[in-house]
Amino acid sequence: MSSSSRRPEHTAPPELFYNEAEARKYSQNSRMIEIQSQMSERAVELLNLPEDQPCLLLDVGCGSGLSGDHLSEQGHCWVGVDISPAMLEVALDREVEGDLILGDMGQGIPFRPGTFEGCISISALQWLCNADKKSHSPPRRLYRFFSTLYSALARGSRAVFQLYPENSDQVELITSQAMKAGFTGGMVVDYPNSTKAKKFFLCLFSGISGALPKGLGSETVERGVSNQALFTGERSRFRQMKGKSVKKSKDWIVEKKERRRRQGREVRADTKYTGRQRKTRF
Repeated sequence: MSSSSRRPEHTAPPELFYNEAEARKYSQNSRMIEIQSQMSERAVELLNLPEDQPCLLLDVGCGSGLSGDHLSEQGHCWVGVDISPAMLEVALDREVEGDLILGDMGQGIPFRPGTFEGCISISALQWLCNADKKSHSPPRRLYRFFSTLYSALARGSRAVFQLYPENSDQVELITSQAMKAGFTGGMVVDYPNSTKAKKFFLCLFSGISGALPKGLGSETVERGVSNQALFTGERSRFRQMKGKSVKKSKDWIVEKKERRRRQGREVRADTKYTGRQRKTRF
């Protein structure tokens, strides 16, 4: 679990902590931007969206719109909700493509049933575990959030939350309220044996239960390579193959299979490149 020292949610309520000075970091700090982009990419991967099909997605705790940038790059439309006016001002200054709403997720998601085909959230959910006001009850605020989110999602869709739980009690509190609201799913932990790279993703299913995706860090540990570097390296290599046909190449198929495994989909054994002539289907 994350260390409790210097945790932002222990410093001030989110609308105060993410002031103008803090918000500017999300448009100027290259390291922070890189980390946000990587976590957003992983969250979208866990959503397991239909390939080559634009979707309408919700970004909870969208901040300055860094996660929304990745959604736009993938061809999706999105709506972002955040409690910090300063963060949304930065998003406006950056001219993000999504629609922005100022709101407290602990008060619920104000959308019609079945509006969204998926939801992501980066580094926001753990804020609901704190009572910043006398009227705040973390279990009630979590349930209010999850129950309205469940309604706002189309049946069969997913919600993926990257979060920094302080301890196992917080994990239990969050997951119990999500399940009470109707969700199924669980926690996906990437790089569980790494102190720095370890990441928690709460992967929730709306209406239809699915196989929980596997966390990164098991297969490539044996090869001495971090899964994250392998994943991003494969994609950047594809982007650099200008003028060449990437689809159906060996690297493209291997990368696609690896991606589907991480999404929890069933993948047939590779036969196309083992000397057999049978065509591999997905």
